[in-house]
Amino acid sequence: MKGKRLKKGGSLPIPDMEGAEDHLEVGSLPSKSLPGMCNGQDVVQIAREVLRIEAEGILHLLEHFDEKFALAVQWIYEARGRVIVTGIGKSGIVGRKIVATLSSTGTPALFIHPVEAMHGDLGMVRAEDIVLALSNSGETDELNIILPSLRNIGTRVIAFTGNLSSTLAGYSDLAIYTGVLREACPLGLAPTASTTAQLAMGDALAVALIRVRNFQVQDFRRFHPGGHLGERLQVPLYEVMRQGGEIPMVRETAHVPEALREMSDKGLGATLIVSSTGKLLGIFTDGDLRRSLNTYTDLSKKTIQEIMTPNPRSISADHSVADALEMMEQHLITVMPVVDSEGGLQGILHLHDLLGKGRIRFTRQSEQRGNAEVL
Repeated sequence: MKGKRLKKGGSLPIPDMEGAEDHLEVGSLPSKSLPGMCNGQDVVQIAREVLRIEAEGILHLLEHFDEKFALAVQWIYEARGRVIVTGIGKSGIVGRKIVATLSSTGTPALFIHPVEAMHGDLGMVRAEDIVLALSNSGETDELNIILPSLRNIGTRVIAFTGNLSSTLAGYSDLAIYTGVLREACPLGLAPTASTTAQLAMGDALAVALIRVRNFQVQDFRRFHPGGHLGERLQVPLYEVMRQGGEIPMVRETAHVPEALREMSDKGLGATLIVSSTGKLLGIFTDGDLRRSLNTYTDLSKKTIQEIMTPNPRSISADHSVADALEMMEQHLITVMPVVDSEGGLQGILHLHDLLGKGRIRFTRQSEQRGNAEVL
């Protein structure tokens, strides 16, 4: 059956499904009963009810839209940092999808798992970032534990929650309602309509930013390069690496607290250790920190040289983005130092920068030159 073409400015109503099952061909449904005392007709009715409940959940959000959503868009648009999305369980899965949509449409974003954040990944969060925290109940322990730390960092927190009286809503700078009247799950336990609502609100946020940024088809192609990918991957590392004061580094004689402060200030989740002559000696990551906490009772009096990873994998500045990505993928690392032929430290790379999700932006003009633009 062909659908009717909508007139410009028209809206698509939710169809009335009453009696729709009468149009189904009897021979197309299973004749035998299914487990749970359901036959084919029952299953179709169950599916229709699920879709109806989830559609109602999205429409319910329209009744709660207010100026807070516009303020969230403004904050993200004006932010000098990235959108850091966090959530656990089904909300975390929705969060990863929101990150993918934002990143591919011009808004740098990355996902941080709350548990990993509790054990060092908060070092990647900077004051200029915007945190988007997802929790239907707003009382997820693993998420709420990191809220005071986010406040200390100074980043703004936007919450997607179904409970505006929750701990998450109270700690957030902006709480956007994503609640639903009921879940589609007959037990009321499995997140169904509520995760659909979160996902829809994330799409609304991404599309609003597309409009605000005047994001065009050619921009979308830039983030989905297809045939242009090879050209972009040939950008030399000296054009995309972080240099000078942006490099997190300490001397080998520094104590662990100093190294942790440097790691936190630079927001890359790692600190490089150098000699008095500037040669790279080692690296200390948030993963090293977690392992050290399991080994030592007191790290405050230890020097960073005692617990660093010596002779880390590194690369020279004349290699390409493709070379660096290959090494990072092969060795499962997200941060890599750049050194000269004598082992002297020249810069540092982060995976998100190489993928265009950090402070590196590949422009159309830059792609034609084979270069990258540093934000």
